[in-house]
Amino acid sequence: MAKFLTNREENYAQWYNDLVIKADLAEYSAVRGCMVIKPYGYAIWEKIQSELDRLFKATGHVNAYFPLFIPKSFFSREAAHVEGFAKECAVVTHYRLKNDESGKGIIVDPEAKLEEELIIRPTSETIIWNSYKNWIQSYRDLPILINQWANVVRWEMRTRLFLRTAEFLWQEGHTAHATSEEAMEETLKIVDLYSSFAENTMAIPVIKGYKTESERFAGALETFTIEALMQDGKALQTGTSHFLGQNFARAFDVKFTDRNGKLDYVWATSWGVSTRLMGAIIMTHADNNGLVLPPRLAPIQVVIVPIYKSNSDLSLISANAIKIKNELEAAGLSVKYDDRDTQTPGWKFAHYEFKGVPIRIAIGPRDVKNNTAEVSRRDTLEKETIPVEKLCDHIKWLLEEIQKNIYQKALRFREENTYYLNSWDDFKEIIADKGGFVMAHWDGTAETEAKIKEETKATIRCIPLNAPQEEGKCIYSGKPSSRRVLFAVAY
Repeated sequence: MAKFLTNREENYAQWYNDLVIKADLAEYSAVRGCMVIKPYGYAIWEKIQSELDRLFKATGHVNAYFPLFIPKSFFSREAAHVEGFAKECAVVTHYRLKNDESGKGIIVDPEAKLEEELIIRPTSETIIWNSYKNWIQSYRDLPILINQWANVVRWEMRTRLFLRTAEFLWQEGHTAHATSEEAMEETLKIVDLYSSFAENTMAIPVIKGYKTESERFAGALETFTIEALMQDGKALQTGTSHFLGQNFARAFDVKFTDRNGKLDYVWATSWGVSTRLMGAIIMTHADNNGLVLPPRLAPIQVVIVPIYKSNSDLSLISANAIKIKNELEAAGLSVKYDDRDTQTPGWKFAHYEFKGVPIRIAIGPRDVKNNTAEVSRRDTLEKETIPVEKLCDHIKWLLEEIQKNIYQKALRFREENTYYLNSWDDFKEIIADKGGFVMAHWDGTAETEAKIKEETKATIRCIPLNAPQEEGKCIYSGKPSSRRVLFAVAY
């Protein structure tokens, strides 16, 4: 299967697109800019969703659901918010179709125009804060810690599967608090949660930081982010958490009586990650042999393939394979035994390697005789023969080793492609020729930030939270700067 994959080093964009399609993760749909997430891709998303949902609930959040349609007037209440999303909004103007009297098919009924147009949600702050107005009267009603799993629509002109589509799946948290301190604590808690999930579950190293004013979420006072480096040297924003202050509470007149009897506006946060995480996994770990999935997110963690020439061989092998499968499943692992007679063992080996299954177990007649199994790991393609009595413990250990190894590999790549630069010429050369993360001084002005983007396409991905104070000069203007910020060309 890998022979039909474009070489990653020759054409990274085509390699990515080939891999998404040929690995049966997703495909383009009949609707421009939208995708069909196929069962194998959706199974990975379900694993992401399940673990994040567990983490949210462990920190006191609960799930709810709000309407897909938002009255247009709601967007006009928060000026920065509407300005940030106006160009991406899909608008519903009519509510009925009818047969064309000329017999040319179906047309929109001009008599069925909505009194007020509806926006298909690009994000849900406005519709949710309209509800919160009815839910909140007193400090006793706070905090509200709600998450929503949903789809959103942002009318993108240039799309790429998982990374940027007109419709995508995500979760969006929306919380309400009595004080700014509580809201900021929530904002930072979530960016820490996202960071931990990315590194421990997705095996992707990330840098935590906060956005510059020009890169903030529309309507936020602060946006915190986690940024990852892909194998082509571009950055990918993999999660954001926003401190909204009292902006949306003011827009929707959401007030509460505090402990001292004083009336005040509620403090807010919002945060989210999307199916873009699927793209992050592919672009961080996959290679020219196909997908490499983190064991903690792999729909199939272990596949068992029988190698046989006769039905009697298969019968003997199957008894052993099913016993192994049952033992591994009892240990909490996801296991598939592929005894189909429609495909050869060699085809199955290539198939599951391409699909990124972390471990493959092959069992033949000789293995049954010797009470052993051949174990292959996807990350390094190494093979070893293991006694069956030690197999379960070895597989559990090996899955953790693979998880650690692909994380360390990604971390080494990031470290090797992070540059601390002080020269504008060096900056331009690195960004143009190599890509990667560039840590450089910035004078703090939006004007300089815009000029750097205009000349190099690099943006300030974040101001890292752990960036030390360091006196220097701006990479572009030469003006004083007190710390380095993270630049990169981004998806």
